[in-house]
Amino acid sequence: MTTIMRRKAGLLIMFMGIVPFVAAQEGPNLKRISLERFIQMGLQNNPGLKSAKYSVDAGRSKIPQAGALPDPVLSVNLMNLPVNTFVFDQEPMTGKQFALMQKIPFSGKLGLKKEIARESFERQKFRLKELENQLKLAIKKTYFSLFAVDQTLIVTEKNMQLLQQFEQIAETRYAVGKGLQQDVLKAQVERSKLLDQKISLRQKRRSLQAKLNSLVNRPAGKPIGKIRSIRMDSLSENRQNLKKLVIKNRPFLKMLRAQIRQSGEMIRLARKNFLPDFSLGIAYTQRNRLRNGMPGVDYVSAMVSVNLPVYFPKKQSKKLEETRLQKRSVEESYQNALNNIDFQIENTLALMEKNKRRLALLKTGIIPQASQSLNAALMGYQVGKVDFLTLLNNQRTLFSYEIQYDQVLADFEKNLAELEAIVGKKLF
Repeated sequence: MTTIMRRKAGLLIMFMGIVPFVAAQEGPNLKRISLERFIQMGLQNNPGLKSAKYSVDAGRSKIPQAGALPDPVLSVNLMNLPVNTFVFDQEPMTGKQFALMQKIPFSGKLGLKKEIARESFERQKFRLKELENQLKLAIKKTYFSLFAVDQTLIVTEKNMQLLQQFEQIAETRYAVGKGLQQDVLKAQVERSKLLDQKISLRQKRRSLQAKLNSLVNRPAGKPIGKIRSIRMDSLSENRQNLKKLVIKNRPFLKMLRAQIRQSGEMIRLARKNFLPDFSLGIAYTQRNRLRNGMPGVDYVSAMVSVNLPVYFPKKQSKKLEETRLQKRSVEESYQNALNNIDFQIENTLALMEKNKRRLALLKTGIIPQASQSLNAALMGYQVGKVDFLTLLNNQRTLFSYEIQYDQVLADFEKNLAELEAIVGKKLF
Protein backbone atom coordinates (compact mmCIF):
# COMPACT_ATOMS: atom_id res chain seq x y z
CA MET A 1 0.00 0.00 0.00
CA THR A 2 2.90 2.33 0.77
CA THR A 3 4.17 1.85 -2.78
CA ILE A 4 0.72 2.71 -4.13
CA MET A 5 0.59 5.89 -2.05
CA ARG A 6 4.02 6.93 -3.28
CA ARG A 7 2.94 6.43 -6.87
CA LYS A 8 -0.17 8.52 -6.22
CA ALA A 9 1.94 11.24 -4.66
CA GLY A 10 4.23 11.26 -7.67
CA LEU A 11 1.29 11.47 -10.02
CA LEU A 12 -0.16 14.29 -7.91
CA ILE A 13 3.03 16.34 -8.21
CA MET A 14 2.86 15.89 -12.00
CA PHE A 15 -0.84 16.77 -11.86
CA MET A 16 -0.09 20.08 -10.12
CA GLY A 17 1.94 21.14 -13.13
CA ILE A 18 -0.46 19.80 -15.75
CA VAL A 19 -3.79 21.08 -14.34
CA PRO A 20 -3.21 24.78 -15.14
CA PHE A 21 -2.89 23.84 -18.80
CA VAL A 22 -5.95 21.59 -18.70
CA ALA A 23 -8.03 24.18 -16.85
CA ALA A 24 -7.06 26.79 -19.38
CA GLN A 25 -8.67 24.70 -22.11
CA GLU A 26 -12.01 24.52 -20.32
CA GLY A 27 -14.97 26.82 -20.64
CA PRO A 28 -17.24 27.87 -23.48
CA ASN A 29 -15.81 27.79 -26.97
CA LEU A 30 -16.20 31.53 -27.57
CA LYS A 31 -14.13 33.69 -29.84
CA ARG A 32 -11.88 35.86 -27.71
CA ILE A 33 -12.31 39.60 -28.19
CA SER A 34 -9.17 41.64 -27.60
CA LEU A 35 -9.03 44.69 -25.37
CA GLU A 36 -8.28 46.87 -28.40
CA ARG A 37 -11.43 45.59 -30.12
CA PHE A 38 -13.56 46.35 -27.06
CA ILE A 39 -12.16 49.90 -27.00
CA GLN A 40 -12.89 50.31 -30.70
CA MET A 41 -16.48 49.11 -30.22
CA GLY A 42 -16.92 51.45 -27.27
CA LEU A 43 -15.70 54.50 -29.17
CA GLN A 44 -18.02 53.65 -32.06
CA ASN A 45 -21.15 52.54 -30.24
CA ASN A 46 -21.33 53.96 -26.70
CA PRO A 47 -24.57 56.02 -26.49
CA GLY A 48 -23.14 58.52 -24.01
CA LEU A 49 -20.28 59.23 -26.39
CA LYS A 50 -22.65 59.58 -29.33
CA SER A 51 -24.68 62.10 -27.32
CA ALA A 52 -21.53 64.14 -26.65
CA LYS A 53 -20.62 64.06 -30.37
CA TYR A 54 -24.03 65.47 -31.28
CA SER A 55 -23.49 68.22 -28.71
CA VAL A 56 -20.19 69.09 -30.39
CA ASP A 57 -21.89 69.29 -33.78
CA ALA A 58 -24.60 71.49 -32.27
CA GLY A 59 -21.95 73.76 -30.77
CA ARG A 60 -20.27 74.13 -34.16
CA SER A 61 -23.58 75.29 -35.64
CA LYS A 62 -23.88 78.01 -32.99
CA ILE A 63 -20.74 79.87 -34.13
CA PRO A 64 -22.14 81.53 -37.29
CA GLN A 65 -25.41 82.23 -35.48
CA ALA A 66 -23.64 84.20 -32.78
CA GLY A 67 -21.90 86.44 -35.31
CA ALA A 68 -25.00 87.18 -37.40
CA LEU A 69 -27.01 90.41 -37.30
CA PRO A 70 -30.53 90.28 -35.85
CA ASP A 71 -33.23 89.69 -38.43
CA PRO A 72 -34.51 92.91 -40.03
CA VAL A 73 -38.12 93.86 -39.34
CA LEU A 74 -40.52 94.59 -42.18
CA SER A 75 -43.72 96.39 -41.28
CA VAL A 76 -46.80 97.49 -43.23
CA ASN A 77 -48.78 100.41 -41.77
CA LEU A 78 -52.08 102.03 -42.73
CA MET A 79 -51.66 105.68 -41.82
CA ASN A 80 -54.34 108.21 -40.89
CA LEU A 81 -57.24 106.19 -42.24
CA PRO A 82 -60.54 108.09 -41.55
CA VAL A 83 -62.81 106.10 -39.30
CA ASN A 84 -66.01 107.42 -40.84
CA THR A 85 -65.35 106.01 -44.33
CA PHE A 86 -62.15 103.91 -44.14
CA VAL A 87 -61.13 105.06 -47.65
CA PHE A 88 -57.70 106.14 -48.90
CA ASP A 89 -58.79 109.12 -51.12
CA GLN A 90 -60.58 111.27 -48.59
CA GLU A 91 -57.81 112.83 -46.47
CA PRO A 92 -54.44 114.12 -47.71
CA MET A 93 -52.49 112.46 -44.85
CA THR A 94 -53.90 108.97 -45.50
CA GLY A 95 -51.47 106.47 -46.96
CA LYS A 96 -50.01 102.99 -46.97
CA GLN A 97 -46.55 102.75 -45.45
CA PHE A 98 -43.90 100.01 -45.93
CA ALA A 99 -41.03 100.18 -43.43
CA LEU A 100 -37.82 98.19 -42.93
CA MET A 101 -35.87 98.26 -39.63
CA GLN A 102 -32.45 96.79 -38.84
CA LYS A 103 -30.84 96.63 -35.41
CA ILE A 104 -27.04 97.02 -35.50
CA PRO A 105 -25.04 96.20 -32.35
CA PHE A 106 -22.16 98.50 -31.47
CA SER A 107 -18.95 97.75 -33.33
CA GLY A 108 -17.17 94.65 -31.98
CA LYS A 109 -20.08 93.08 -30.11
CA LEU A 110 -20.94 90.52 -32.77
CA GLY A 111 -17.30 89.53 -33.16
CA LEU A 112 -17.02 88.93 -29.42
CA LYS A 113 -20.21 86.88 -29.37
CA LYS A 114 -18.81 84.75 -32.18
CA GLU A 115 -15.55 84.19 -30.29
CA ILE A 116 -17.50 83.22 -27.16
CA ALA A 117 -19.44 80.65 -29.20
CA ARG A 118 -16.19 79.39 -30.74
CA GLU A 119 -14.60 78.88 -27.32
CA SER A 120 -17.75 77.10 -26.17
CA PHE A 121 -17.38 74.78 -29.15
CA GLU A 122 -13.72 74.16 -28.23
CA ARG A 123 -14.78 73.29 -24.70
CA GLN A 124 -17.27 70.75 -26.02
CA LYS A 125 -14.60 69.20 -28.26
CA PHE A 126 -12.21 68.76 -25.35
CA ARG A 127 -15.04 67.45 -23.17
CA LEU A 128 -15.75 64.83 -25.83
CA LYS A 129 -12.10 63.80 -25.88
CA GLU A 130 -12.09 63.58 -22.07
CA LEU A 131 -15.20 61.39 -22.20
CA GLU A 132 -13.49 59.15 -24.75
CA ASN A 133 -10.50 58.74 -22.43
CA GLN A 134 -12.74 58.00 -19.46
CA LEU A 135 -14.64 55.41 -21.51
CA LYS A 136 -11.36 53.75 -22.49
CA LEU A 137 -10.38 53.68 -18.82
CA ALA A 138 -13.69 52.11 -17.79
CA ILE A 139 -13.38 49.44 -20.50
CA LYS A 140 -9.78 48.63 -19.55
CA LYS A 141 -10.48 48.41 -15.82
CA THR A 142 -13.50 46.15 -16.39
CA TYR A 143 -11.53 44.00 -18.84
CA PHE A 144 -8.65 43.56 -16.38
CA SER A 145 -11.09 42.78 -13.56
CA LEU A 146 -12.65 40.13 -15.79
CA PHE A 147 -9.18 38.71 -16.45
CA ALA A 148 -8.52 38.46 -12.70
CA VAL A 149 -11.82 36.64 -12.13
CA ASP A 150 -11.16 34.23 -15.01
CA GLN A 151 -7.70 33.40 -13.67
CA THR A 152 -9.11 32.94 -10.16
CA LEU A 153 -11.68 30.51 -11.57
CA ILE A 154 -8.90 28.55 -13.26
CA VAL A 155 -6.81 28.43 -10.08
CA THR A 156 -9.89 27.49 -8.04
CA GLU A 157 -10.71 24.63 -10.39
CA LYS A 158 -7.11 23.44 -10.21
CA ASN A 159 -7.20 23.44 -6.43
CA MET A 160 -10.53 21.63 -6.32
CA GLN A 161 -9.00 18.82 -8.37
CA LEU A 162 -5.91 18.95 -6.17
CA LEU A 163 -8.05 18.52 -3.06
CA GLN A 164 -9.79 15.59 -4.70
CA GLN A 165 -6.40 13.92 -5.04
CA PHE A 166 -5.64 14.75 -1.39
CA GLU A 167 -8.92 13.11 -0.45
CA GLN A 168 -7.97 9.95 -2.35
CA ILE A 169 -4.59 9.80 -0.63
CA ALA A 170 -6.24 10.32 2.77
CA GLU A 171 -8.72 7.53 1.99
CA THR A 172 -5.85 5.21 1.06
CA ARG A 173 -4.02 5.99 4.30
CA TYR A 174 -7.21 5.48 6.28
CA ALA A 175 -7.83 2.16 4.54
CA VAL A 176 -4.43 0.81 5.63
CA GLY A 177 -4.83 2.13 9.16
CA LYS A 178 -2.26 4.92 8.89
CA GLY A 179 -4.63 7.88 8.55
CA LEU A 180 -7.72 9.39 10.10
CA GLN A 181 -11.22 9.58 8.71
CA GLN A 182 -11.34 13.25 9.67
CA ASP A 183 -8.59 13.88 7.10
CA VAL A 184 -10.96 12.68 4.40
CA LEU A 185 -13.72 14.86 5.78
CA LYS A 186 -11.41 17.89 5.96
CA ALA A 187 -10.54 17.49 2.28
CA GLN A 188 -14.24 17.29 1.42
CA VAL A 189 -15.00 20.42 3.46
CA GLU A 190 -12.19 22.32 1.73
CA ARG A 191 -13.52 21.30 -1.67
CA SER A 192 -17.00 22.48 -0.69
CA LYS A 193 -15.59 25.83 0.41
CA LEU A 194 -13.88 26.23 -2.96
CA LEU A 195 -17.12 25.30 -4.71
CA ASP A 196 -18.84 28.08 -2.78
CA GLN A 197 -16.11 30.51 -3.89
CA LYS A 198 -16.55 29.32 -7.45
CA ILE A 199 -20.27 30.13 -7.34
CA SER A 200 -19.50 33.66 -6.13
CA LEU A 201 -16.81 34.10 -8.78
CA ARG A 202 -19.18 33.07 -11.55
CA GLN A 203 -21.75 35.58 -10.33
CA LYS A 204 -19.06 38.27 -10.25
CA ARG A 205 -18.01 37.33 -13.76
CA ARG A 206 -21.58 37.72 -15.04
CA SER A 207 -21.74 41.15 -13.45
CA LEU A 208 -18.43 42.25 -15.02
CA GLN A 209 -19.49 40.77 -18.36
CA ALA A 210 -22.73 42.77 -18.27
CA LYS A 211 -20.83 45.95 -17.40
CA LEU A 212 -18.32 45.50 -20.22
CA ASN A 213 -21.11 44.79 -22.70
CA SER A 214 -23.01 47.89 -21.60
CA LEU A 215 -19.92 50.07 -22.12
CA VAL A 216 -19.70 48.98 -25.76
CA ASN A 217 -23.50 49.00 -26.29
CA ARG A 218 -23.95 45.24 -26.56
CA PRO A 219 -26.72 43.20 -24.88
CA ALA A 220 -25.79 42.80 -21.22
CA GLY A 221 -26.12 39.02 -21.32
CA LYS A 222 -24.01 38.50 -24.45
CA PRO A 223 -21.27 35.97 -23.56
CA ILE A 224 -17.64 37.05 -23.47
CA GLY A 225 -14.95 34.40 -23.88
CA LYS A 226 -12.48 33.76 -21.07
CA ILE A 227 -9.57 36.17 -20.95
CA ARG A 228 -6.60 33.81 -20.81
CA SER A 229 -3.79 36.31 -20.50
CA ILE A 230 -2.86 39.98 -20.61
CA ARG A 231 0.38 41.58 -21.66
CA MET A 232 2.32 43.23 -18.86
CA ASP A 233 3.20 46.68 -20.16
CA SER A 234 6.00 48.93 -19.00
CA LEU A 235 6.18 52.69 -18.58
CA SER A 236 8.91 54.58 -20.43
CA GLU A 237 8.16 58.14 -19.27
CA ASN A 238 9.62 59.51 -16.04
CA ARG A 239 7.75 61.54 -13.44
CA GLN A 240 8.76 64.99 -14.74
CA ASN A 241 7.95 64.17 -18.35
CA LEU A 242 4.54 62.90 -17.30
CA LYS A 243 3.73 66.20 -15.62
CA LYS A 244 4.75 68.08 -18.77
CA LEU A 245 2.66 65.76 -20.92
CA VAL A 246 -0.38 66.44 -18.75
CA ILE A 247 -0.30 70.18 -19.49
CA LYS A 248 0.05 69.51 -23.19
CA ASN A 249 -2.33 66.60 -23.67
CA ARG A 250 -5.00 66.32 -20.96
CA PRO A 251 -8.35 67.25 -22.58
CA PHE A 252 -9.85 68.28 -19.23
CA LEU A 253 -7.17 70.94 -18.76
CA LYS A 254 -7.61 72.09 -22.37
CA MET A 255 -11.33 72.41 -21.70
CA LEU A 256 -10.68 74.60 -18.65
CA ARG A 257 -8.22 76.77 -20.58
CA ALA A 258 -10.85 77.26 -23.30
CA GLN A 259 -13.32 78.24 -20.58
CA ILE A 260 -10.84 80.79 -19.21
CA ARG A 261 -10.44 82.28 -22.69
CA GLN A 262 -14.22 82.32 -23.06
CA SER A 263 -14.56 84.13 -19.74
CA GLY A 264 -12.08 86.74 -20.97
CA GLU A 265 -14.17 87.32 -24.09
CA MET A 266 -17.29 87.61 -21.94
CA ILE A 267 -15.60 90.33 -19.87
CA ARG A 268 -14.78 92.26 -23.03
CA LEU A 269 -18.38 91.90 -24.21
CA ALA A 270 -19.67 93.07 -20.82
CA ARG A 271 -17.57 96.23 -21.22
CA LYS A 272 -18.92 96.73 -24.74
CA ASN A 273 -22.48 96.54 -23.41
CA PHE A 274 -22.00 99.94 -21.77
CA LEU A 275 -22.09 101.32 -25.33
CA PRO A 276 -25.42 101.73 -27.17
CA ASP A 277 -26.79 99.68 -30.05
CA PHE A 278 -28.40 101.31 -33.08
CA SER A 279 -31.51 100.72 -35.12
CA LEU A 280 -31.74 102.05 -38.68
CA GLY A 281 -34.99 102.26 -40.60
CA ILE A 282 -36.41 103.41 -43.89
CA ALA A 283 -40.09 103.77 -44.84
CA TYR A 284 -42.00 104.43 -48.04
CA THR A 285 -45.53 105.90 -47.87
CA GLN A 286 -47.85 105.63 -50.87
CA ARG A 287 -50.84 108.03 -51.16
CA ASN A 288 -53.85 107.92 -53.51
CA ARG A 289 -55.24 110.85 -55.59
CA LEU A 290 -57.94 112.56 -53.54
CA ARG A 291 -61.60 112.87 -54.50
CA ASN A 292 -61.24 116.59 -54.92
CA GLY A 293 -58.62 116.03 -57.62
CA MET A 294 -55.64 116.87 -55.45
CA PRO A 295 -52.75 114.56 -56.36
CA GLY A 296 -51.40 112.25 -53.61
CA VAL A 297 -47.64 112.61 -53.43
CA ASP A 298 -45.68 109.63 -52.05
CA TYR A 299 -42.90 110.23 -49.54
CA VAL A 300 -39.91 108.48 -48.00
CA SER A 301 -38.90 108.50 -44.32
CA ALA A 302 -35.64 107.50 -42.59
CA MET A 303 -35.02 106.96 -38.91
CA VAL A 304 -32.23 106.20 -36.45
CA SER A 305 -32.78 105.01 -32.87
CA VAL A 306 -30.30 104.37 -30.07
CA ASN A 307 -30.91 102.45 -26.86
CA LEU A 308 -29.75 104.33 -23.77
CA PRO A 309 -28.08 102.17 -21.06
CA VAL A 310 -29.30 104.45 -18.30
CA TYR A 311 -29.74 101.55 -15.84
CA PHE A 312 -26.10 100.51 -16.11
CA PRO A 313 -25.51 100.52 -12.30
CA LYS A 314 -27.98 97.63 -11.97
CA LYS A 315 -27.43 95.91 -15.30
CA GLN A 316 -24.19 96.45 -17.22
CA SER A 317 -22.03 97.05 -14.13
CA LYS A 318 -23.35 93.95 -12.41
CA LYS A 319 -22.88 91.90 -15.57
CA LEU A 320 -19.25 93.01 -15.74
CA GLU A 321 -18.76 92.05 -12.11
CA GLU A 322 -20.40 88.67 -12.75
CA THR A 323 -18.13 87.84 -15.68
CA ARG A 324 -14.99 88.81 -13.76
CA LEU A 325 -15.97 86.58 -10.86
CA GLN A 326 -16.75 83.74 -13.25
CA LYS A 327 -13.30 83.99 -14.76
CA ARG A 328 -11.66 83.92 -11.35
CA SER A 329 -13.74 80.87 -10.47
CA VAL A 330 -12.57 79.00 -13.58
CA GLU A 331 -8.94 80.01 -12.97
CA GLU A 332 -9.11 78.59 -9.45
CA SER A 333 -10.76 75.44 -10.82
CA TYR A 334 -7.86 75.09 -13.24
CA GLN A 335 -5.29 75.38 -10.46
CA ASN A 336 -7.26 72.91 -8.36
CA ALA A 337 -7.30 70.47 -11.28
CA LEU A 338 -3.51 70.81 -11.64
CA ASN A 339 -3.05 70.04 -7.95
CA ASN A 340 -5.35 67.01 -8.12
CA ILE A 341 -3.63 65.70 -11.23
CA ASP A 342 -0.22 66.15 -9.61
CA PHE A 343 -1.42 64.06 -6.66
CA GLN A 344 -2.98 61.45 -8.95
CA ILE A 345 0.28 61.02 -10.86
CA GLU A 346 2.32 60.60 -7.67
CA ASN A 347 -0.22 58.23 -6.14
CA THR A 348 -0.58 56.11 -9.29
CA LEU A 349 3.18 55.85 -9.77
CA ALA A 350 3.55 54.74 -6.15
CA LEU A 351 0.87 52.06 -6.63
CA MET A 352 2.53 50.89 -9.84
CA GLU A 353 5.92 50.60 -8.14
CA LYS A 354 4.37 48.64 -5.27
CA ASN A 355 2.51 46.27 -7.59
CA LYS A 356 5.55 45.81 -9.83
CA ARG A 357 7.67 44.75 -6.84
CA ARG A 358 4.94 42.46 -5.55
CA LEU A 359 4.67 40.78 -8.96
CA ALA A 360 8.40 40.11 -9.03
CA LEU A 361 8.36 38.81 -5.45
CA LEU A 362 5.38 36.55 -6.03
CA LYS A 363 6.69 35.18 -9.33
CA THR A 364 10.31 34.55 -8.39
CA GLY A 365 10.07 34.03 -4.64
CA ILE A 366 6.83 33.39 -2.84
CA ILE A 367 4.97 31.16 -5.33
CA PRO A 368 7.95 28.85 -6.08
CA GLN A 369 8.67 28.60 -2.35
CA ALA A 370 5.03 27.90 -1.51
CA SER A 371 4.92 25.26 -4.26
CA GLN A 372 8.05 23.57 -2.87
CA SER A 373 6.59 23.71 0.64
CA LEU A 374 3.39 22.04 -0.58
CA ASN A 375 5.35 19.31 -2.36
CA ALA A 376 7.40 18.69 0.78
CA ALA A 377 4.27 18.57 2.94
CA LEU A 378 2.68 16.13 0.52
CA MET A 379 5.69 13.81 0.62
CA GLY A 380 5.82 14.15 4.40
CA TYR A 381 2.14 13.32 4.75
CA GLN A 382 2.35 10.16 2.71
CA VAL A 383 5.08 8.79 5.01
CA GLY A 384 3.34 10.00 8.17
CA LYS A 385 5.73 12.80 9.12
CA VAL A 386 3.28 15.65 8.43
CA ASP A 387 -0.35 15.81 9.49
CA PHE A 388 -3.19 16.51 7.07
CA LEU A 389 -3.88 19.97 8.52
CA THR A 390 -0.33 21.06 7.66
CA LEU A 391 -0.83 19.77 4.12
CA LEU A 392 -4.07 21.75 3.81
CA ASN A 393 -2.45 24.90 5.17
CA ASN A 394 0.29 24.65 2.55
CA GLN A 395 -2.32 24.14 -0.15
CA ARG A 396 -4.29 27.18 1.05
CA THR A 397 -1.12 29.29 1.10
CA LEU A 398 -0.17 28.42 -2.47
CA PHE A 399 -3.77 28.92 -3.62
CA SER A 400 -3.87 32.37 -2.00
CA TYR A 401 -0.60 33.52 -3.58
CA GLU A 402 -1.53 32.24 -7.04
CA ILE A 403 -4.74 34.26 -6.88
CA GLN A 404 -2.85 37.28 -5.55
CA TYR A 405 -0.45 37.20 -8.50
CA ASP A 406 -3.19 37.52 -11.11
CA GLN A 407 -5.01 40.15 -9.04
CA VAL A 408 -1.84 42.22 -8.63
CA LEU A 409 -1.12 41.88 -12.37
CA ALA A 410 -4.64 43.15 -13.12
CA ASP A 411 -4.15 46.01 -10.63
CA PHE A 412 -0.85 46.96 -12.27
CA GLU A 413 -2.50 47.17 -15.69
CA LYS A 414 -5.34 49.22 -14.16
CA ASN A 415 -2.74 51.61 -12.73
CA LEU A 416 -1.21 52.06 -16.18
CA ALA A 417 -4.65 52.65 -17.68
CA GLU A 418 -5.41 55.25 -14.99
CA LEU A 419 -2.09 56.97 -15.68
CA GLU A 420 -2.94 57.16 -19.39
CA ALA A 421 -6.30 58.74 -18.56
CA ILE A 422 -4.63 61.21 -16.19
CA VAL A 423 -2.05 62.27 -18.78
CA GLY A 424 -4.49 62.15 -21.71
CA LYS A 425 -2.04 60.35 -23.99
CA LYS A 426 -1.18 56.75 -24.87
CA LEU A 427 1.93 55.84 -22.91
CA PHE A 428 2.65 52.26 -24.02
